Amino acid sequence: MTGKVFLIGAGPGDPELLTLRALKIIERADVVVFDRLVSPEILRLVPAATRRISVGKSPNCHSVPQDRINALLVALAREGLVVARLKGGDPLIFGRGSEEAAVLGDAGIPVDYVPGITAAQGAASSTGIPLTHRGLATGVRYVTGHKAADAPLDLDWASLASEETTLVVYMGVANIAEISACLIGHGMPESLPVMAVANATTPRERRLISQLDQIADELQTTGFEAPVLFIIGHVVTLYRELPACLPAGQLLDEVRMAAHA
Repeated sequence: MTGKVFLIGAGPGDPELLTLRALKIIERADVVVFDRLVSPEILRLVPAATRRISVGKSPNCHSVPQDRINALLVALAREGLVVARLKGGDPLIFGRGSEEAAVLGDAGIPVDYVPGITAAQGAASSTGIPLTHRGLATGVRYVTGHKAADAPLDLDWASLASEETTLVVYMGVANIAEISACLIGHGMPESLPVMAVANATTPRERRLISQLDQIADELQTTGFEAPVLFIIGHVVTLYRELPACLPAGQLLDEVRMAAHA
């Protein structure tokens, strides 16, 4: 008898941002396999009698390698179990959900996706910073700030260094100095505002407002713990508690004029 695996997006951390479908599956699953980025508030929704398996990974410390996670999911499903595979954010955005689905599909295991609110959306909602805004950003791009096995960041820096686009960097704490330098080297202004958000939407949320040429140095003194998301772009000037040192005044006037045009 073959079970089934649900690849579930647990959202950014706030349990009220979990989808109803995700909650129903969590409550009815035989076993919950969860990542480190799934918040303790979400895990408290798992019934006490349900089996839980942690497969969390942190930077430079993969407590359970991906191939063992894949094998675990296959083995559990082959026991005839309904498996809730919980991932932070959305399983198809830097969550390796498609990789696990491919392995499960090759093994003949039924798989369903359950979307979740992304970390970027959660950070935007909790801080009030829009990812797009007329006159400030015509688009938004999500990029990874970390490569597997610590491979070099071979991103298309020339394409990413656009002031008209909001850039959201996932998993970039260890490489934020390199990321900032590469963006500046390809034309982004040194004074472009940046917000770093740790543990967005949870009681542990922390925020740091800086600018592109200073974010790496300032982050070292904050003690921020992963997960940390970086929002880079003019939209950060809409943050209500923006420090006076950032050149927001004239830009905001221009935005208000554009909004009423």
